[in-house]
Amino acid sequence: MAGVVEKLRRDVIPMSDTDLLSGSVPSGASTVVRYLASFAMTAVATVVAVGIDRSVSIPNLSLIFVVPVIIAGLAFGLGASLCSAVLGALAYNFFLTEPRYTLDVNDPADIWAIGLLFLVGLIVSGVAYTSRRRATDAALLRRQATVLQGYSRDVVAADKASAIVSTTSQALAALFQVPVVVMLVTEGDVVSVNKVGDMEPQEADYDAARTSLATRAVARAGIYPTLASRFDFWPVTTAVGQRAVIGLAFDPDRRPSAPDALVDIVASVLALALERQYFTGTSPRSANAV
Repeated sequence: MAGVVEKLRRDVIPMSDTDLLSGSVPSGASTVVRYLASFAMTAVATVVAVGIDRSVSIPNLSLIFVVPVIIAGLAFGLGASLCSAVLGALAYNFFLTEPRYTLDVNDPADIWAIGLLFLVGLIVSGVAYTSRRRATDAALLRRQATVLQGYSRDVVAADKASAIVSTTSQALAALFQVPVVVMLVTEGDVVSVNKVGDMEPQEADYDAARTSLATRAVARAGIYPTLASRFDFWPVTTAVGQRAVIGLAFDPDRRPSAPDALVDIVASVLALALERQYFTGTSPRSANAV
C-alpha cells in the first residue's frame, strides 16, 4: 500500500471545479506565466505571418494565429487560450490588414476575416480545453482506481484492526490530499484515532463524529449542527458492535464537488474488514491510538 500511496501523492494534484473553469494547470504555473506564454506564442506567430506576407502572397494567412490558440488550450487552459484568440485577431488586424499599423479596416472582406479568425479562435479554445479536461479527468480516475485496488488488497491482508485503520487513513489521504482522521468506536466510546496530516481533532470534531454515527448521515464541516467542526465525517456502520467514522478536512476553497462516491467505497471496504476482524476474534480495543 505504501508504494501505491507514494505514487499517487507524486502523480495526483487535486484540481477543484474552480481550477478547471479558470484554466489552472497541474504544473502549478502561475496565472502571469501562463498569460505571458500565451502572449509570447502569439508574438512568434505574428512575426512568422508578417515574414511570410512580405515574401509570398498566400490566402488564409490568418490561420497561423490559430496555432497559439491550440497550444495554449492544451498546455495552459481556457483562459490563456482565449487570450491567444483575442491577441491573434488584434495582431492580424494591426499588422496584416490595410491600413497597416492601425486598428482601422478599409476592406469589408478584412472585417469578415478578422471576425472569422476570432470566432475560430473561440471554437478551438473550447475544443482544446475540453480535450485537456477529459484527459485530466481520465488520468485522475485511473490513479484513483489504482489506489483503491491497492487499498482493498492490503486491507484483506491486514490481520490487526490498527493496520486496517492505518491503511484506510493513508488511502484516503492519497485520494484527496487532505488531513484525514479515522476513529474506531465501540459502545459509544472512541477506542482508536488514526490520523494523517497535521490537523489534530478537537472536541468539536469528536462531537461531529458522534453526530454522524448517531444519525448515520454525513456531517459537513461548518454546517448545522456541526458548525465548529473542521472535518466532514462519514459514518461506517457494521453488523456487529464495532463502528467507525471517517473524517476529511477539506479546504473550504478547494472542496471537491462530489467526494461521497470514493468515500463510500472506502467506507464499505472498511466495514467489511472490521466485521471480519470481529468474527475472527480480534479485539477492537487492540487498535492503537495515533
